[in-house]
Amino acid sequence: MGYRVAVVGATGNVGREMMAILEELKFPVDEIFAVASRKSIGIEVSYADRTLKCLDLETFDFSKVDIVLMSAGGEVSRAWSEKIGKAGPVVIDNSSAFRMDPAVPLIVPEVNPDAVEGFRKKNIIANPNCSTAQLVVALKPLHDEARIKRVVVSTYQSVSGAGKAGMDELWDQTKAIYGLGDATPKKFAKQIAFNVLPVIGSFLPNGYTDEEAKMWLETKKMLDPKIELTVTCVRVPVFVGHSEAVNIEFHSPIDEDEARDILRESPGVIVIDKREDGGYITPVEAAGEHAVYVSRIRKDATVEHGLNLWVVSDNLRKGAALNAIQIAQLLHERGLLERAPA
Repeated sequence: MGYRVAVVGATGNVGREMMAILEELKFPVDEIFAVASRKSIGIEVSYADRTLKCLDLETFDFSKVDIVLMSAGGEVSRAWSEKIGKAGPVVIDNSSAFRMDPAVPLIVPEVNPDAVEGFRKKNIIANPNCSTAQLVVALKPLHDEARIKRVVVSTYQSVSGAGKAGMDELWDQTKAIYGLGDATPKKFAKQIAFNVLPVIGSFLPNGYTDEEAKMWLETKKMLDPKIELTVTCVRVPVFVGHSEAVNIEFHSPIDEDEARDILRESPGVIVIDKREDGGYITPVEAAGEHAVYVSRIRKDATVEHGLNLWVVSDNLRKGAALNAIQIAQLLHERGLLERAPA
């Protein structure tokens, strides 16, 4: 017997990916509902071999579903997730609204699956930031082996992390530079085509951005509050796929061969690491895939126990939609999902 599932934000990039991944992973769905804001009522989205028309968030009866996959942004989530949770279904929220709420588990199933047990306090489970999700999947098995002291991360984040508007802007600007339109920035503060932007999110008083703060706060919550982490987030002219240059300092010895072997045996990780041309992963190759890919594993000789990694993943999948479906699978496998009355 399957579940009744509502996808809120079904017309967005991540909402559409959620629909696709539910089908790909054969998650047990009896009924599925596409839900969106009033302006999207009637827009059609695909699920398996069916076409669904979007229903109105304001009038939808959430008490009739078992799982709600939320991907409509923080403002919508703050307004609706707790109300929906009180109506009965578990809410798996892709926004940042509840990630640091102590009553809400923040989950990456390969990293901290046992934390899911506490979700009934608000009936909400938070999905981490896309760049954090892939990072902690790579860090977890290494932390278990040698205990991480400090991490330095530089991200190279694709425009799809800024939604459809970000993807459209890269496409339009690329054409415009060749004389086919207007290259004036609209979504981003500066030109993104053939450029990189060293700011993602809003500036905080300390000079970091909220995107950078999400990464260190979420890593501490899911993995270990004692890990020190500093981040620079950069937007790059790539459509799909986030990349990260990761420098790790450990408390205990661990060499590059040990790390390579550990990561090869770790859930959700694929190691592609040959010291030759093409022996590494790029975002183009990771797009559409489920795994977190790790390449360029090498010793950092400037500290006593240090390693460098290159980590790449599809941000719309593992960074968002796939992780949400994996949380639903985790709830299903542990018998934690309750079905609403018919």
